Amino acid sequence: MRVAIVGAGAVGRSIASELLGNGHAVMLIEKNGSRVKPKAVPGAEWVQADACEVTSLEEAQLASCDVVIAATGDDKANLVVSLLAKTEFAVNRVVARVKDPRNEWLYTEAWGVDVAVSTPRVLAALVEEAVTVGDVVRLMSFRKGAANLVEITLAEDTPWVGRPVRDVPLPQETVLTTILRGERVINPDPDEPLEAGDELLFVAHGDIEEQLQRVMCPDGSC
Repeated sequence: MRVAIVGAGAVGRSIASELLGNGHAVMLIEKNGSRVKPKAVPGAEWVQADACEVTSLEEAQLASCDVVIAATGDDKANLVVSLLAKTEFAVNRVVARVKDPRNEWLYTEAWGVDVAVSTPRVLAALVEEAVTVGDVVRLMSFRKGAANLVEITLAEDTPWVGRPVRDVPLPQETVLTTILRGERVINPDPDEPLEAGDELLFVAHGDIEEQLQRVMCPDGSC
């Protein structure tokens, strides 16, 4: 993919390095000239420009990007960049960093945001995921909760232990994407038997998480 990252601070540079390591083409857009340091991320294309200006984004050929990541430390700038990327340049995927959690409610489709990333929310989800067994834990939201990436760890007394994936009556608009078992990442083949301690990752509609909880832990058996 071709990815544009707005904001070349520590966060933006770290994201760029990760994406370059995974074989993607990366363009870093930074307004502050003192932060334009090509040697810091040598594989990236660097552009010094104000990403809140349409003409700057036109010159950077933002429309050629598959993904735009608004990663500045300013919520106002991130929202403006997201809106321009989506409405003026029809970028397929816009990911925005939430600097102040109090502003998270603004990061919606109305501002062009497909995925909003709030560090406090992510950390809280990771803590819950690490210590919670038998409960649905939301790890990430897409399109402001229309769909979520959720996780549930199977307890020993769940009735699904030892039974194949095909036996689990998942609610509509729910997809089991991955089974994590120890250090293994397992494709959820219909014949794959489930084991206690399995971490199941689902993409599910935001309105059916309680229903998923009831399916995976019927009668409170977990």
